[in-house]
Amino acid sequence: MIDDINAPKKRRPTAPGFKKPYLRRSSEERAINLREPTFQTPLQVAAKDLDGKTEIEDDRKTPNKTVNNKGWFKRILKKPTKKQLIIGIPITIILISSISAYAWVKLKKSPLPPPPPPPAPAVKQEPPKPLTEASRLTGAQVNPEFNNLPIVASMIENSPDARPQSGLKEAGLVFEAIAEGGITRFMALYQQSGQPAQIGPVRSVRPYYLDIAAAYDAGIAHAGGSSEALNQIRSQGLKDLDQFANSKPYDRVNFRYAPHNLYTSIDKLNELMKAKNFTTSSFVSFVREEGKPVATPTAKTISIDISSALYDVGYTYDTATNSYKRSLGGKPHNDGASEAQLSPNAVIALVSDYSIHSDGVHSVYRMTGSGKAYIFQNGTVIEGTWNKADRKSMFSFLDSAGTPIKVQAGQAWISMVKQASAVTYQP
Repeated sequence: MIDDINAPKKRRPTAPGFKKPYLRRSSEERAINLREPTFQTPLQVAAKDLDGKTEIEDDRKTPNKTVNNKGWFKRILKKPTKKQLIIGIPITIILISSISAYAWVKLKKSPLPPPPPPPAPAVKQEPPKPLTEASRLTGAQVNPEFNNLPIVASMIENSPDARPQSGLKEAGLVFEAIAEGGITRFMALYQQSGQPAQIGPVRSVRPYYLDIAAAYDAGIAHAGGSSEALNQIRSQGLKDLDQFANSKPYDRVNFRYAPHNLYTSIDKLNELMKAKNFTTSSFVSFVREEGKPVATPTAKTISIDISSALYDVGYTYDTATNSYKRSLGGKPHNDGASEAQLSPNAVIALVSDYSIHSDGVHSVYRMTGSGKAYIFQNGTVIEGTWNKADRKSMFSFLDSAGTPIKVQAGQAWISMVKQASAVTYQP
């Protein structure tokens, strides 16, 4: 212990550049000694030169020297040292692992949206229903619902006291013949609703009118009739709408006196048909077509002598409407409701045998077989023949070559005449 006390004291190791304690040092020496220890990163350690000296060590010897890292990157790119590989590879692996872990956590917290549902199967679109279609009765374009309705045929009077009549303008087909005493009478056929709102005056029926109604499987609106006609309606099962047995659809108007004041309407007759379960009509009308006016009309004026001057008719062709303006007894034949002149699209005159019934009053026409026919349409005329096999058969028309004649679509007016000379026309 004493030796230790007496032993000379060892000096504390001095830092580099420290010369002697308690000696005044220059400012440069003090700056070197006060300098903080330099921390070296792994990259700085890896930056040592091959001779074992680092740029940092050189910097201590030369304080103002600037570290140049550019050369270091070039050396790494050329040929990395073993120490660089040992240090760089683990760091690279750590960075890649960290980025992957971060991405996995991010995706887990924000899951991908579900895939969109598969497109619904395409629904087959039904084609739109047509707004109009060809009428089974007239061939003209009508509301398709009309073709599902039954045909209604109404007897309409034509004595001077019955003029102007109501409901002839809206009819699809009008049949004209002598009833008795030279006085003509009409049977008007309808397949529609709403119009006409008034039909009349309604009068009695005759057997040859039944040949028209039966061909169209129509309900027959009438006020009585000849005994022969009434017997045939009942015995042959025709659709009877007699006012004597069905008074509800018929009214007596106050602007005419009896028997010229009996009227009805298409809606009332349709209701009566429905009540009797006459809901359909089975028929095939004569062939119709949509024609066009000819460039040079060959039949612009038509005269048809039926019985006498008071009942004879005439027609004047109107190119603008492709129709025939009708006159009766030398005057325009107008509609009672609209006061418009009647203008059928086709005029047909049929020549047939005519006689007086054995009762000396009623007319008799031959309605089956064949005969001469005149079909006026589109400003021209076709002279041919008509054919009808029996009561329920439809008229057919053939030209001189035996080819079926197509009738212009729209209202057709058929007049029965006694001989061919009763029909004349001018271009």
